[in-house]
Amino acid sequence: MSFSKAQDLIRLARLAATRRTGISLDEICEEFAVSHRTAQRMTDALETLFINVEAVDGLDRRRRWRLADPMLDRLQIRQETAIEAVEIASRTARGDGRFRHAAALDDLRDGLLARLTPKEALRTEADVEAVLLGMGAVTRPGPRVNLVPAVLDAVIEGLRGPFRLRIRYGAEDAPERIVEPHGLLLGHRSYLVARQPTRGKDILNFRMDRILSAECLDESFSLAAGFSLEDYAAQSFGVYQDPAQFDEVIWRFAPRAAARAAEFCFHPKQITEAQEDGSLIVRFRAAGWLEMAWHLYSWGDAVEVIAPEGLRCLVEHHRRSDFGALP
Repeated sequence: MSFSKAQDLIRLARLAATRRTGISLDEICEEFAVSHRTAQRMTDALETLFINVEAVDGLDRRRRWRLADPMLDRLQIRQETAIEAVEIASRTARGDGRFRHAAALDDLRDGLLARLTPKEALRTEADVEAVLLGMGAVTRPGPRVNLVPAVLDAVIEGLRGPFRLRIRYGAEDAPERIVEPHGLLLGHRSYLVARQPTRGKDILNFRMDRILSAECLDESFSLAAGFSLEDYAAQSFGVYQDPAQFDEVIWRFAPRAAARAAEFCFHPKQITEAQEDGSLIVRFRAAGWLEMAWHLYSWGDAVEVIAPEGLRCLVEHHRRSDFGALP
């Protein structure tokens, strides 16, 4: 067995041991970027080398492999990448005001470091810090809205239940509202996705930076039937939701900008079509014309809005030809 295959087999054993339901062939293919046949050979090797391997067929009729009573803690695999990932996530959470998440991630990082010898821990911390500084993970450029930690903590508690929230929104003298949280959209401007029963069953967005206070109530509720935060978020270009604007969006990028535009994911469900003249058509379905206009402006006259008509009219007189660079 080659050295690299031995490394993969040890990693597979750890995955089979640490995942509660084990690991399937499809997950092995994804984790190791291998074919289905190679994944089968890896499970064969796992069963050959370890006596405590269980292969169980789940309710989804997929076979999963797991290690019962694993003793893999003695195999100390290098942790630099894992610690880097945890530290980046921690600093991002702290920058967003999610201090409880940052604290939990710090504990996880400390636990990984505690498993190393003092010499290895010191070297690993130095290596991780060098990588983070090089990646700009200490300070992130660009504007963002600061969140109130106490408000964010209350929202997270509400989502965990789910429990209703009592919030004061917009102004100090505004009446309190009772809302039913369904999700949280995090970004340069973050939004609480919730229903407000007094306003009907519609799902609404509340800007997190405008929630002045929030209290998690001991009142559970039922989430909207069939609600999916992923599908809900995909209805907008940014975060703004407007059913009246939801329609097919078609942009045409000029040949000089086509290669650059092809590098962007403007929408998770977009379709791109290369044209014979070298231009690029991008299609998706979403709302939020103003947020689209903000982004389209940065492309100058290198992009043309074909549809919808309302968005085309919004940007028609703001396409400039003197921008020195593309986004």
